Amino acid sequence: MADEVVLLDFWPSMFAMRVRVALAEKEIEYESKEDDLWNKSDLLLKMNPIHKKIPVLIHNGKPVCESLIIIQYIDEVWNDRSPFLPSDPYHRAHARFWADFVDKKVYSVARKLWATKGEEQEAAKKDFLEIYKTLEGELGEKPYFGGETFGLVDIALVTFYSWFYVYETFGKFSMETECPKIIAWAKRCMKKESVAKSLPDQKKIYESVLDLRKIFGLE
Repeated sequence: MADEVVLLDFWPSMFAMRVRVALAEKEIEYESKEDDLWNKSDLLLKMNPIHKKIPVLIHNGKPVCESLIIIQYIDEVWNDRSPFLPSDPYHRAHARFWADFVDKKVYSVARKLWATKGEEQEAAKKDFLEIYKTLEGELGEKPYFGGETFGLVDIALVTFYSWFYVYETFGKFSMETECPKIIAWAKRCMKKESVAKSLPDQKKIYESVLDLRKIFGLE
């Protein structure tokens, strides 16, 4: 029996994008079901009753939640194709550490760049650039975070690239100027079909954020 794979998705979500990249990288066929985060579907509430968030991967009727967990699940189940984690236990732990760093640090600060104003926004900009400079230090001169191979940390971080135009526009800075190694790495990742077809256009993201800012009374 063929695997039945469904992704509960939301197109601008960098967390859902991660799963799309992982599925594409492994060449897994799946059905995408777009969810409305302001009017959550019964299926989402049933499949992720704890957090009630996307993404959710439903594999043969069973849900897997939280993007980093989903990526590692995909890697373990479809382990005959393009591994996301190295075979060495220490290097695996190292990759998980940096993926966790991205999860804990990047999103909450990045969101403040477009969802706040004044001093709070300026503080977020400073923190955001410090985080990315730390990530540049970890990347070093390697083509990918895992070395020669595109893997877990790359998938965890690259989806934020689709939001860079938003961050730069509202934060009034240039990522190319501030973090050139990150931009070079992101462009390298974007040459991969799995990434290019999974990330929406930056301007489309920006337009959706303008609508969100109106909802939040920031315009």
